[in-house]
Amino acid sequence: MLDALRATRAPVASRSNALHAGAWWLWALGLAVAASRTTNPLLLGLLVGVAGYVVAARRTDAPWARSYGAFVKLGLLVIGVRVVFSVALGSPIAGTHVLFTLPEVPMPGWADGVRIGGRVFAEQIVFALYDGAKLAALLICVGAANALANPARLLKSLPGALYEAGVAVVVAMTFAPNMVADVLRLRTARRLRGRPTGGVRAVAQIGLPVLEGALERSVAVAASMDARGYGRTAQVPPAVRHTTTALTLGGLLGVCAGSYGLLAAEGARYGVPLLVAGLVAAAGGLWLGGRRSVRSRYRPDRWGVRSWLVAGSGAAVAALMIRAATVPGGEALHPGVVPLTAPELPLWPALSVLIGLLPAFVAPVPAGAAPAGAVPAGAKESTR
Repeated sequence: MLDALRATRAPVASRSNALHAGAWWLWALGLAVAASRTTNPLLLGLLVGVAGYVVAARRTDAPWARSYGAFVKLGLLVIGVRVVFSVALGSPIAGTHVLFTLPEVPMPGWADGVRIGGRVFAEQIVFALYDGAKLAALLICVGAANALANPARLLKSLPGALYEAGVAVVVAMTFAPNMVADVLRLRTARRLRGRPTGGVRAVAQIGLPVLEGALERSVAVAASMDARGYGRTAQVPPAVRHTTTALTLGGLLGVCAGSYGLLAAEGARYGVPLLVAGLVAAAGGLWLGGRRSVRSRYRPDRWGVRSWLVAGSGAAVAALMIRAATVPGGEALHPGVVPLTAPELPLWPALSVLIGLLPAFVAPVPAGAAPAGAVPAGAKESTR
């Protein structure tokens, strides 16, 4: 019995049992899709809490793992900007509870419908808060993927057809982690010199070196990959090349159309079939395109049972949330603002969101967060 319990316990992370980086991204994208289907602040807060708990339980001490806090701050900034724009530029929500009145700027006749200033209603503020919280939750879910997935291992797992775009992917995937690491380094240096690390002046003095240093490091990595022949291709017959192009472009178009259908309020019926067809076509195109690659892969990451569980938990949260919007009682996902009503926490959508906590129990535990006395998988065999 004890042996069975130990077998189900999450092992200490090592090189051999590390979770596939793509599983973290699929899990986070599933949470993001769920966040896009609701404006209920209670559900959005629950999604952010689930993402934060998993990040706290399974992130490492790597530089990119510190980017989650930056995404949380960015989400709060998005909410603030959304509220400010709603107050300054007005809102299509017709309210009845006037909070205050701003001086209104007269607009010319060709700008009918545009208003700057005027009366500010409580309904429009609440609507702006709901809308901003939805976008903030999307950003925080993406930040969770950035904090948990190793960008280098994710790049190594790219299909062979995408090796030509690998240099651009390196710059995009390593810019944010490098920027966070540079911010921490410069703030520590300023603190040791007795200089302030907060305020507008300090941010202005740190901002430019941080952006410049992060971009230079990302470009240096990309240049080293290019110098080593990353993305080198082989000759393939024209028919295979044309078929690859048609399948890849058609699949990507199907994925875009299906994703738009899933994000739209009434597009779930055609969104899922288009998304599945697009994924199948794109996978076929990537498989054919991989024949052009002459690059070998050293110690490829394996997609094991735990990777399936992590990715499947995110997909289950997204599917259940989409389903909850189409059944009776789905109006709780979008609480009304006219008239103002307190949002309610629907039971089944909330329980479906809690499925996203599964990675905190099945993903391998980082070495720094492992309990005392824990032994990494394979360590006993190596000491025999």
